[in-house]
Amino acid sequence: MVRLLLTSMTIIVVSVGATAWLAVETTTRAVQEERGQLLSDDTDILRQLSGFAATHEDWDGVQASVRALSDTTGRRIAVTTTSGRVIADSHSAGMALPARASATIDPLRTDTYTEPGAQLSGIDPRAVGPYALDATERKQVRVVAQKRLACMERYGSTGTFRQVPSGRTVIVADGEEADVPIECADGSLNTPTETEAKALDELNKLVTACLGPGRDGGVAKFGLGVSLITHFGTRSKVHTGPAIDHQKTQDCIDSSQRSQLEPYVAPRALLYLGSSQDQDQRISVFDLSTGNKAKIVGVTAAILVLTLALTAAVAIRLVRPLRALTAAALQPPHLHARVAVTTKDETGRLAAAFNELTERREQLEAQRKAMVSDVAHELRTPLTNIRGWLEVTRDGLVDPDPDLIASLHDEALLLQHIIDDLRDLAAGDAGTLELHREPVSADELVAQVVYAHRGRADASDIRLHSRTEPGLWLDADPVRMRQVLGNLVSNSLRHTPAGGTITLTAAPDGDTVVLTVRDTGSGISAEDLPQVFERFWRAEKSRNRRTGGSGLGLSIVRQFVEAHDGTVTAESTPGAGAVFTLRLPGGPCPDNVPS
Repeated sequence: MVRLLLTSMTIIVVSVGATAWLAVETTTRAVQEERGQLLSDDTDILRQLSGFAATHEDWDGVQASVRALSDTTGRRIAVTTTSGRVIADSHSAGMALPARASATIDPLRTDTYTEPGAQLSGIDPRAVGPYALDATERKQVRVVAQKRLACMERYGSTGTFRQVPSGRTVIVADGEEADVPIECADGSLNTPTETEAKALDELNKLVTACLGPGRDGGVAKFGLGVSLITHFGTRSKVHTGPAIDHQKTQDCIDSSQRSQLEPYVAPRALLYLGSSQDQDQRISVFDLSTGNKAKIVGVTAAILVLTLALTAAVAIRLVRPLRALTAAALQPPHLHARVAVTTKDETGRLAAAFNELTERREQLEAQRKAMVSDVAHELRTPLTNIRGWLEVTRDGLVDPDPDLIASLHDEALLLQHIIDDLRDLAAGDAGTLELHREPVSADELVAQVVYAHRGRADASDIRLHSRTEPGLWLDADPVRMRQVLGNLVSNSLRHTPAGGTITLTAAPDGDTVVLTVRDTGSGISAEDLPQVFERFWRAEKSRNRRTGGSGLGLSIVRQFVEAHDGTVTAESTPGAGAVFTLRLPGGPCPDNVPS
């Protein structure tokens, strides 16, 4: 039972633990995937709407872009002014907006998202404003870039063309080294076009006004910047002018660029993001990914395999001894098959009980065979005597005188005695022994038995007397109890020589009455003492047969005493006699007898 409970507990713990781990793992992964997807979608929405604001002077026409982004991402997208007026909404009008804005859309201050090139100045590089080249200038710059790249290739350098948002073509060198060969660095590609020069002059004035004149009265001028990969306005370099504070210069450049670009971009707006109805349905369904489904199937299969393995192991350990028990039980009864006890659990105890039952059955079978043999022997002897004497009398060899008739009568009485004893034992074994209980005085019971056997004791020169305490009562069948004490006294008379003594006593022991029969006979050996109450047992069979004993008297004593809820024991010292002790429950004193 303990092993079965431990196995079941192990399976339950492993199953619950694996299920909990699987639920947490799949849920966490699904939430992370969903969160990552939402973050990616949110960033893309903000990037595209910032691009719209960077390339348009107002928000006219943004509704179509908002609707397209909503269809792509499944999110609700709303754009409002800083005062809360709705500019565009992917959902129907009147639907409440989320409590808080997700982001601010401001192409001149893009620190809230990761548009490449926007971290340096905080200006969306797509906001080019007056720096946008016309078609002719774009073509001219393209031709110059092609010549530069051809020159670089002649000197072993490679690169690719890239067009920045203003329309200018730049060269991105391949590899880690981006240096242009000296032979190709003629500066033509870094020369501003007419449009760019005009915008840079305007920017220079704004920066100069912001910085003010230097200590020496010089004026600062700014070029396109060192790196052509990024927007030319993100990092301007002072070529001439007084020494000034670098941080102040950068702040003035940034503020001047914002002032210059502000008329060309849409006003600052608020972005609201929420879940659409379709997305809510998808989230509520919680559709697992292929990987999570595979993980669930794998863990489930592992739990099933573990469960089957543990169950099979326990089942084999449980079934193997049960099969051995079944095989032993199906063996022919005369073999008395036994099974090996290999465990200490319920199955082991069952095997031990089966072995004990088999051993007990073997003992009972041996006792039954011995009893049948003894009964046949005990009945055969008097019957043989009666038959023999009758045959010789019939043949006229012996006269039927009184002595012969008395001998035949004694043999018939012995047969009747054996049959009566067997009947009493059979009734006790079958549970049909009837007891007529009534208050019995222990003093009177002992006196009656002594009186009944006085003549035989005197004839054998044996002193028979009693010693009892008055006022002891038994709740017993008086006839059966006289038979019990009579059998014990008869047994003592057969084994006590002339001049010996037999003493009957009755004494109280708490709620129990103790009756004893003590003799000074030959006694019983230690190896024979445990068998004195067995049926047809004799220490000296020839003596018992000669004295008329059937070998059933002491068995009847034990049967009747146990029927009265009592016990009987025998003690003996060889050569010094034997003591038989009866312990019986005491009974109440009758009302008509003075206590």
